[in-house]
Order: sequence, then C-alpha cells, then structure tokens
Amino acid sequence: MNKTQSLRVASFLYLGSVCAALLLAGSLAGCAGGGSAATATPQTFTDSDEPESRKRATNRLKLAVLYFQDAKYNFALDEVKQAIVTDPNWFEPYAMRGLIFLQTGDYAQAEASLQKALAINPNASDVKHNYGFLLCKMKRPVEATKYFRAALSDPTYAQRAKTWAEQGNCQLANGRKGDAEASFMHAYELDAGNADTGYKLSNLLFQRGELVKAQFYTRRINNSERASAESLWLGIKIERSLENQDAQLQLEAQLRRRFAQSPEAMALERGAFNE
Repeated sequence: MNKTQSLRVASFLYLGSVCAALLLAGSLAGCAGGGSAATATPQTFTDSDEPESRKRATNRLKLAVLYFQDAKYNFALDEVKQAIVTDPNWFEPYAMRGLIFLQTGDYAQAEASLQKALAINPNASDVKHNYGFLLCKMKRPVEATKYFRAALSDPTYAQRAKTWAEQGNCQLANGRKGDAEASFMHAYELDAGNADTGYKLSNLLFQRGELVKAQFYTRRINNSERASAESLWLGIKIERSLENQDAQLQLEAQLRRRFAQSPEAMALERGAFNE
C-alpha cells in the first residue's frame, strides 16, 4: 500500500461504520465498535419511546453523513450543527463533527469535538479509536496509544482488528517497528483477510530478515484477488532473497501484466530490488 492509500483507509475507518450503522439501522450508536451500541450509548431508545428530538437529530445526522460522503463538508457541518441544537446531549453528532474537522485538517476543532463526545459518553470505543488516530496525526503518539488501548480494553468492542492495525500504523510512523509488528500481528489474527495489514506485517518481517515468515503473508495476498502492485513487488523481493526463481518469475509476470504502469513495475524493469 502506498502512503496515500494507507491514509485514506485510516481516515475513513470510522466513516464506513457510520454509514453502515446510520443508513441501515437509523442510528450511529456504537458503529465503529460494531456490537456495543447498547452499552456504549448512555440512553438507549426503542422506536416507541425514542424522543422526537432524537428522531429529528438522527435525520440531520443522516444528511450529514451523505454530505460527508460527497465531500461537501460545509453542508455536512451545517447538518451536524442542527443535530446538536436539536439534541445537545447526544454524543454522536459531536463524534461526526470531529470527523468532518479531521478530514478538513482542522485538528484543534476535531479534538474539541471528540473530547466533547467522550465527555458525554466515556464508553464510546469507536470515538476513542478516532481520537487515537487524530492524536497520532497531531504527532502525539503516547497519547494516541492511550486511546487505542482504551478502545481495545472494551470487551464488547467488535472492531478490534481495525484499532490494532491503526495502532500499528501510528507506531510505524514513529519508528517503533517492533511494536508495530506486534500490533499488526494482533490485527491479522483477528482479520486475516485484510490485505493492508498482511502487507505491512510481511514488509516488517522482510526488513528484519524473517524471510520465510514474510513469504507466508505475501503469498496469502498474492494468491488472491487482493494482490496489488505493492504486494507483488514485495513478494518478488522475498522470493528473490530466498532464491525461489520460479516463484519470482511468476510474480514478475503478474506484476507486468496487471500493473504495467505502476512504480513497482518500473522498479522491476530497472532491477531496483534494493531501493
């Protein structure tokens, strides 16, 4: 994965859950946590007893999510503001506001919004994840780790793999390769189908000379539809280091056929195996 792809995946980690929970279930509660809605929300309502203010705020939040998906951040922010006015004691609009400011680069406002969400609902593990992500972006990795760990300590939190992976990204960005490897391993154990986690874990193993272990993870990616130019190139370098010429040539052919214009294919043609 290149840096832009990794950032996009991380930035929209919570959004994907927001959209699924909000648009399909009509609520944002526990969306990144995916299974802790009842315990994460201070007050849980059924359709029959949900206050009219919560219903109106939910409708506003639905619109905010749709605008956010379309990158219409000012409109999304306006809808969130209306949701907050309508139901000021609901933590979800503040969490969504934090995401909007995070995406637009206003980290101070994003932090204030996420802090407000957590002040209302200290048990919202999805918000803790997002706050950890934000703190890492703000170059505050020690604090980020605190919030990632807080989310992971919640036994009802269903998106643990994503938080382990994001903690690994933060550790990797701060030069803590050993810690990052351990975090990616935890993430992989929970979600072996995640190609980004598998690639990063394999790359770290390759860098420290654990070639056979690195080979295991890249082969699982490259033998599936999830193969990318990056994973194929890494696989090529691993097989070359292990002197598996047949496997190397097969991967080279696949890279040329599927990703001929990629930087990795260009590096292959230059023979730049050690760049």
